[in-house]
Amino acid sequence: MSSDLGMRRRRAVWRASHRGTKEMDYLLGQFAEQAVDSMNSEEISVLERLIEMQDPEIELSVYEGYSLGDRDLDTLVSLIREFHGFPGSRK
Repeated sequence: MSSDLGMRRRRAVWRASHRGTKEMDYLLGQFAEQAVDSMNSEEISVLERLIEMQDPEIELSVYEGYSLGDRDLDTLVSLIREFHGFPGSRK
């Protein structure tokens, strides 16, 4: 199982860094590189779900703090906002 988890972690970092727009590549990729090693399987699942979303949805959530309508995704976006020091985050 640990090799599967390791593969998911590596894949999540790569996907977060290669989404299509430079801004989202940077924001999600930098966060993923820092956080993914401490994530468990469920947390990686949430990251994988976020990575599959369209950039405009993620941008509104990350930049403006809008809810994605899912508590787990909103919690992850809050961590991303805090990591990057966006206004309204706890950092």
